Amino acid sequence: MTSLWIIATLIAAAAQTARNAMQRNLTAMIGTVGATQVRFLFGFPFSLLFLAGVSLATGERVPSVEGAHLAFIAGGAVAQIAGTALMLSAMKERSFALTTAYIKTEPVQTALFGVLLLGETLSTLGTVAVIVATSGVLLTAWKPGTKVEGVGLRAAVFGIAAGGFFALAAVSFRGAITSLPDASFVLRATTVLAWSLGVQSLMLLAWMGLFDRPALTKSLAAWKGSIFAGFMGAFASQFWFIGFALTSAANVRTLALVEVIMAQAVARKLFAQSTTRRDYVGMALIVGGVGLLLVAH
Repeated sequence: MTSLWIIATLIAAAAQTARNAMQRNLTAMIGTVGATQVRFLFGFPFSLLFLAGVSLATGERVPSVEGAHLAFIAGGAVAQIAGTALMLSAMKERSFALTTAYIKTEPVQTALFGVLLLGETLSTLGTVAVIVATSGVLLTAWKPGTKVEGVGLRAAVFGIAAGGFFALAAVSFRGAITSLPDASFVLRATTVLAWSLGVQSLMLLAWMGLFDRPALTKSLAAWKGSIFAGFMGAFASQFWFIGFALTSAANVRTLALVEVIMAQAVARKLFAQSTTRRDYVGMALIVGGVGLLLVAH
């Protein structure tokens, strides 16, 4: 069980890197709001399939979701929508890999939200791991000559704010998962996933129906690319939530910093963006921080 959260997190990070790359391309076609809702609207049916499959495989009934659980889910749902929209806005301003680096200031923010909302704490070694890994992220982000005004500042603000919202979402979803009635950790995680994607889909459909119908029409017209992006989003979230069910959100999100390294590989292959010596040093710090985190566990 101790190593299962590690496996789940690594699978989620790989799937999320693929989904982010897909959403980045969709943004140019259907706009930021349209690309934001793809992971939710097109991911929701897959989450229901996951829930049915887990319930059948375990022989358990789906746990009931009530007031306190819904509060956590709704808070996480809103925060994740905001984080996704800010992430895609940042990607329009700066490179794919650099935006991912800004967002990955998230573990520090996750640790703080975990203390404030759930009363969770990290061990001394775990705290050091978060700091070392996050330092590596910042090293890859802030390169010599990086401007801190205009477009550069806007991208940094969007990216770091996105990380903050993702941190709040992670802690909220963990709160929902751990507060559900007795059931296996997989079923609790999958239940919260289905509810969260359902809430997010309804919210975005209502918003776009009222204020941005062209984006809704475009996103539905681009269903071929959107279906796979939705599947990858639901698939990644399934494993994020399994991780949240087994350990603190801060641990999961710190290990998830390996996504920065994955993003560098994607940026080089798909977007023809180069990797510098500074990037390699930053990635070495990320790997070192992740290694410390694993030693702590």
